[in-house]
Amino acid sequence: MANTDPYDVVILGSGPGGYVAALRATQLGLRTAIVEREYVGGVCLNVGCIPSKALLRGADLLTTLEHADDFGIVVDNLHTDYARAVARSRQVVGRLTKGVEFLLRRAKVDLVRGDGRLAARDRVVVTTEDGEQELTTRNVVIATGARPLVFPGMEIDGEVVMTYKEAIVAETLPESVVMIGGGIIGCELGYLSRAYGADVTILEMQPHLLPEMEPTLAETLQRAFRRQGIKVEAGSRVESVRAVEGRAQVVFTQNDERRELTADRAIVALSVRPNTENIGLEAVGVQLDRGWITVDDRIATNVPGIYAIGDVTGKLPLAHVAMAMGETAVEVIAGEEPEPLNYVNMPKPVYTHPQIASLGLTEAQAREQGYEVQVGTFPLQASGKALAMGDHNGFAQIVADAQYGEVLGAHLIGPEATELLAEVGAVQLLEGTTNELGRLVHAHPTLSEVVKEAALATEGRAIHM
Repeated sequence: MANTDPYDVVILGSGPGGYVAALRATQLGLRTAIVEREYVGGVCLNVGCIPSKALLRGADLLTTLEHADDFGIVVDNLHTDYARAVARSRQVVGRLTKGVEFLLRRAKVDLVRGDGRLAARDRVVVTTEDGEQELTTRNVVIATGARPLVFPGMEIDGEVVMTYKEAIVAETLPESVVMIGGGIIGCELGYLSRAYGADVTILEMQPHLLPEMEPTLAETLQRAFRRQGIKVEAGSRVESVRAVEGRAQVVFTQNDERRELTADRAIVALSVRPNTENIGLEAVGVQLDRGWITVDDRIATNVPGIYAIGDVTGKLPLAHVAMAMGETAVEVIAGEEPEPLNYVNMPKPVYTHPQIASLGLTEAQAREQGYEVQVGTFPLQASGKALAMGDHNGFAQIVADAQYGEVLGAHLIGPEATELLAEVGAVQLLEGTTNELGRLVHAHPTLSEVVKEAALATEGRAIHM
């Protein structure tokens, strides 16, 4: 770091958006520094996407073992060791974060550890253990992310009342858990807790789980959860959550009736709030909208040379969205002209059992936008592979424009739905049609055939239904 020339880009935050932006920037020949105050890899790698998926893998295995006798496998004296599962998840985290640090070193990205703030449009001051360090730069990318949203009356103590950040590293799982929020985090952690034997209740303010997704997906998951023994209390507005004598006490209203629920643990899994405080935004005049940083199609803020990516923008709080925004931002900085991102078509995965994956418009949204809509739905009960797997709860749905056959949306629920969705995303990117998706020959028997059949079903041509 002896070079005193200005950086081409300094990135605040090394989460998925930040580190991907840094690596892409060096590919484009930009001299790059990244500032990180906590842990390389951000929330996703350390206390979010990666450790949760490592834990959910165990939940999936347990779910399969519950029906092992159907496959001629007798499992006696099955017991779980949740602490060991958590230890494995931390090993996965360690391996990946070390991998990211290696990639940054190999790309010659300067990693500066400390609290970064904008002192001017072209200056970032970093407070480190040894004092302050000033970085001069031609461009800044803000990738500071977000943190759990906690409303007044929710008293987080980290032991009885938690957010996902504490829950994901807790080495014990109590007998009963209440999830405050039935969004993606609430559903995933609720499923995980139940698979390992906890009594689980999910409180959701909206009429059903996953309120921002296609309602039929949420309804199917809700039925599956009830079969698994997860209690879903929709239409519940939580008023307070606090620890009382070592247990979580939750007060909520449902149908205008005030109710109270106690559990060994409560996990607040609502939305997130942006990390925009104390990073110097006011000093340079960066525009905010209710705390979120406003950006245009070029991922640029209102201040020339300052960009913002990922959760801090409020666009869509998903790691892969942050990654895409990071690449776009540095490509713009390098003088390229990347295609604007389409946030509607970003994939939205949920790693429950059954899995959910969605992108694009729902049927209702497509009609609201004036499309003449054709919808094709294919049930997994008609899939040979799903039946052979013994996992056939769900369906694939394609929403298409009736005039041209353009794929407007896809909504899947069932085994490996999160993997199957990429095929539809590729078709959308290439402006393909349901006819082309339906004509594509799929290997048989595979789960991916349900996507083909759903595409054919938009035109009344599904073969196996």
